[in-house]
Amino acid sequence: MASAVVTPARRQQLVRFFLVGVVAAAVQTVLLWSFVDVGGLNYILGAALAIELTILFQYVLNNAWTFHRSQHSTLKEYMLGMGKTNLVRGTAIPLQLGLLYAFVTWGGVTYLIANGGAIVITGVYRYALDAHWTWG
Repeated sequence: MASAVVTPARRQQLVRFFLVGVVAAAVQTVLLWSFVDVGGLNYILGAALAIELTILFQYVLNNAWTFHRSQHSTLKEYMLGMGKTNLVRGTAIPLQLGLLYAFVTWGGVTYLIANGGAIVITGVYRYALDAHWTWG
């Protein structure tokens, strides 16, 4: 039976991914609020735009800090990595938007709180795919 030991390097990576995620969640929330309350967009459309912008923001931070040991350093690696993370995280967009809609529509939760819940739930999915495919 193999044991599931988390190495110090993996633990550090998880902490960094979490911290980048917290910062990105805050940025995404501000963007979402700006798009909806200031710009007048529907909260689902505003969320989709905010998510895409934070995908790019997180890639830059994760590449430089979280996954610095396997950092994409050449332009070709960087652009390929950005494409991969966009694909990985892009697959989470329908899931996040679906959760957001469900929390607001059936749960009666305000859209900003609902978005936070959807971010947390989809975070594990995004980490698993990014860690193994984008920087794996």
